[in-house]
Amino acid sequence: MLQFAVIGLGRFGSSVARTLSRMGYEVLAADTDADKVNDITDEVTYAVQVDAMEEEALKSLGLRNFDVVVVAIGQEIKASILVTVMLKEMGVRKIVAKANDELHGKVLQKVGADVVVFPERDMGVRVAHALVSRNIIDQIHLSPDYSIVEVVVPARFIGKSLGESALRQKYGVTVLAVRRGEDIIISPGAGQVLKEGDVLVAIGRDDRLKQLGE
Repeated sequence: MLQFAVIGLGRFGSSVARTLSRMGYEVLAADTDADKVNDITDEVTYAVQVDAMEEEALKSLGLRNFDVVVVAIGQEIKASILVTVMLKEMGVRKIVAKANDELHGKVLQKVGADVVVFPERDMGVRVAHALVSRNIIDQIHLSPDYSIVEVVVPARFIGKSLGESALRQKYGVTVLAVRRGEDIIISPGAGQVLKEGDVLVAIGRDDRLKQLGE
């Protein structure tokens, strides 16, 4: 089972920790604020109060044994950078760091973060797409040009099979799964008939996905 550690229990960090725990993974949650630690104690595997800026305290957490360490420290840019540096020096396998802006993100990458995330920017992008797209529910950007989206099946495809809909030929998108209520149909075949209320999980170029969602 994968083990995760989350350092920094603000809105982003606590949300990541709680979600991973609900998914069944072992999660260590750490913060300098005792109240934040107490709030999450019953929802994760371990919750500890620690000053992550203290190298010895950080080492005492045994973070080298975790598969992923998420640096979710809030507005303290210096702290997030220094903690990332220390984690890299400790030999942590994978470091995911939260950045406040592009410059912060570039510095985090330079000092050893394997993945840099921009929660506020990415949420803004998702909201914007949701406002202008009638059918797109969610969108994950894989690169400047490609994304994975969840899109409600457009009315014109209801009652047709994936093969008849010709999504790959007409739109250049690949359907990875179909969500139908609580059920998920993984790698649906060409004969899969689409029903009203189905949600497609599709991957493709942003411009083609936009056409699909219109």
